[in-house]
Amino acid sequence: MLKFIFRALKYRNFRLFFMGQGVSLIGTWMQAIAMSWLVYRMTNSPFLLGIVGFSSQMPSFLFGPFAGIIADRFNRHRLLIITQTLSMVQALILAVLTLTGTIAVWHIIVLGIFLGCINALDIPARQSFIVEMVERKENLGNAIALNSLMFNAARLIGPSIAGIIIALVGEGICFLINGLSFLAVLASLCVMNMKPRKKAEGSSDMIRDLKEGFAYTFGFPPIRFILLLLAIISLMGSSYMVLMPVFAKDVLKGGPGTLGILMSSVGIGALISTLYLASRKSIVGLNSLIPISSGIFSIGLIVFSFSHSMAVSMLLLAVSGFGFMTNTAVSNTILQTIVEDRMRGRVMSFYAMAFMGMAPIGSLLAGSLASKIGAANTLILGGVCSIIASAVFAAKLPLIAKLIHPIYRKMGIIPEVASGISDATRLTLPPED
Repeated sequence: MLKFIFRALKYRNFRLFFMGQGVSLIGTWMQAIAMSWLVYRMTNSPFLLGIVGFSSQMPSFLFGPFAGIIADRFNRHRLLIITQTLSMVQALILAVLTLTGTIAVWHIIVLGIFLGCINALDIPARQSFIVEMVERKENLGNAIALNSLMFNAARLIGPSIAGIIIALVGEGICFLINGLSFLAVLASLCVMNMKPRKKAEGSSDMIRDLKEGFAYTFGFPPIRFILLLLAIISLMGSSYMVLMPVFAKDVLKGGPGTLGILMSSVGIGALISTLYLASRKSIVGLNSLIPISSGIFSIGLIVFSFSHSMAVSMLLLAVSGFGFMTNTAVSNTILQTIVEDRMRGRVMSFYAMAFMGMAPIGSLLAGSLASKIGAANTLILGGVCSIIASAVFAAKLPLIAKLIHPIYRKMGIIPEVASGISDATRLTLPPED
């Protein structure tokens, strides 16, 4: 069973990436926790928490489409080496400022913008690079699930370690550890044996390439509906992360350790989600999981807003983490499967815009609303909006299934598993002509 779940690790390059990125992501989550706690400790302001979240993620929204064009035109392996090196530099600067006691909120905002610009390029390049590391496309869904598993295992471990380190020696050590952790992923990238990639065809006009990518992405309803739902969930729902210090300190009366535990609870749910997705034998029927999982996330979020119990809060955050990760991982898998390779970078840049790019606007909105109506009411509002969006998407499922069915048939996915399709899956797929 475990061999089947981890089958994409048989590819050497993906195995190296999995191990190196796994170490680096632990440091990344440690920095995320330390940064939010540092800002709230210094300012005691939910609004400034929103501003910091906005500054670090907004570049993904502004520059994402152009970054997708770069990811389609240039060597993605080399792009990742550049982005990971720059991310290491950002973490080390943050560590030096904090450890020397000269850190100010404006430093955090500026460095957040710098990291956001790096991530705007890193995300589409990294998502597109997964296809180059996995030789057989039928294992692509498993590779994406394992990539998500790696991300969430780090989310489980990183915040827990960060909470302890912050309590013992302060936030600066977390930033330092994150900076050093990038050495692992850089080492893994440098020892990969990559096949020469055929130079992408395209015009020399970036605006023309951007228009082509936009028309391709939003002209095909399955891609359009998936991205729109993901954008709404990210805007109205996922911004709860920026308010977590408020719940840890003011609602649950805890400290950095409490914040770490709450964030780890989200990671536990997400980890369970990725193990479930990695164990699936086929991608057929995944589209029906998108509105279900986003509904689970939204309901978990609403109920969490009423909780004043640590145990109940942990359970509800695990439920929300399961729903959110299932939604994003399934969306990623379907997009990566149905998109043409020449457009992959651009489509994944729009995915990054929906997933990461809308989050800063949501963070700013959440911080502003929380200052006026309270953190709990802000989460309730976000959860209700997300449920409505999930219901609208569910109504579009027959059309989505009808349009992606021919693609799966052309790829040989449906005939290969036709005898094993469950009754529930058949309901999401139109009959063959």
